[in-house]
Amino acid sequence: MTRRRFLAALQLPPRPNILFILADDLGWGDLSCYGNRQIKTPHLDRLAAQGSLFTQFYVCGSVCSPSRTAFTTGQFPARHRIHGHLATEADNLRRGMPNFLDPAVPTLARPLQQSGYATAHFGKWHLGRFTGAPLPTVYGFDVQRSIASNDDRQEEMAKGYRAQSPRLIVDDCLRLLDALPATKPFYLQLWMLLPHAPLDPTEEQLSEFAGQAPHPTTVTQRGAYQTYFASLRDLDNQLGRIFTELDRRNLAQNTIVLFSSDNGPEDIHIRNASHAAFGTPGPLRGRKRSLYDGGIRVPLIARWPGKIPAARVSPAVVCAADFLPTLTKPANVPYPANLDGEDRSPVLLGANTPRRNPLFREWRFNVAGYTPNRSPILAIRDGDWKLLMNPDRSRLEIFDMAKDSSELHDLAPVQPQIVERLAARLLAWQKTLPPGPIEPSAGRNDWPMPQPTK
Repeated sequence: MTRRRFLAALQLPPRPNILFILADDLGWGDLSCYGNRQIKTPHLDRLAAQGSLFTQFYVCGSVCSPSRTAFTTGQFPARHRIHGHLATEADNLRRGMPNFLDPAVPTLARPLQQSGYATAHFGKWHLGRFTGAPLPTVYGFDVQRSIASNDDRQEEMAKGYRAQSPRLIVDDCLRLLDALPATKPFYLQLWMLLPHAPLDPTEEQLSEFAGQAPHPTTVTQRGAYQTYFASLRDLDNQLGRIFTELDRRNLAQNTIVLFSSDNGPEDIHIRNASHAAFGTPGPLRGRKRSLYDGGIRVPLIARWPGKIPAARVSPAVVCAADFLPTLTKPANVPYPANLDGEDRSPVLLGANTPRRNPLFREWRFNVAGYTPNRSPILAIRDGDWKLLMNPDRSRLEIFDMAKDSSELHDLAPVQPQIVERLAARLLAWQKTLPPGPIEPSAGRNDWPMPQPTK
């Protein structure tokens, strides 16, 4: 290195650390900083007060594996035939899906690792398991301890791992911080298991919410409120340990912390959540699996002291696929071409610039739960307009999201030109996707109504 280049390198600001925390099945309205008045989440509220809270952050799938694919690759998951959650090999074959994410695709961790970052993944993976599925290390992580992967910890799960998982995942993170040189930048991915069902909090975790249990003289079961909020409170408490440690180690000032969720809250009609599905999308229509906003719009909190504005509420539209180009920018790392995500680092730093390109989604399967939550198969968000439709046009709905975030007032009859413009783009996008089966119930919201007698 020449003397000039050496001096220039000395003048570069240190590259930021990045800590990406992903909750599982946490609804847009579950945190008190997002308006929930039934539970306090003080540590995440403090993070939001010290950073920025985004009200229009979207994941790119309405269940876990597609959503995680977009966070990882910067691309829409339908490109990779990951339309639903990766399940058994037989289920994946039946649904026209692979058994794991192709390790040749671009990833967020890999360019950071190659540029000198220490990289680690702890917690849920759900981007492949069973025969041939690579571990997270193949995707750019130096260190990993994972579940829903080929490193699956089923024996621990059987012994109550899920209830203790926030503490154990945080322990893994803190042990790694102990081992890292103080000058080495890191990218840490903490993908939590909670509040995904089945929830089985400990008696100690439940005790704080004993007043919300069903009346003991009436029933002996735990209440859904008590079960869900006990799990959520423990998640918040354990994340508070990380935030405290970042402060104690003088790392907070140069660490980008991001907190989000993989999709909207689970539905009570799903068997493993029937005892605890108390998560809420707030004012939004739909839940997990639905392409209405309650299934795909989730919290995003971002903190980087002195760079990301504090106590800011941003209405900018940001999506999970944006993470790769957005987070490699402050790390001064080039990112791959051919991404669906956009570099939204100016928005992260306080701008409110619009997106250049629309957001597209496809859901090929049934939507569980109540009829009003059962969305069409396809969706596009372009500016303030959101169009949902079935490919055969059997359903077609359009909403002005700036005025109707609850998606209650379909404007298709009075906005035919916008409908046709967006429908053409949406159908053209769908034609670029790899072909695959669509469940007969997908996109349907019919109900067997009793018919009047003649």
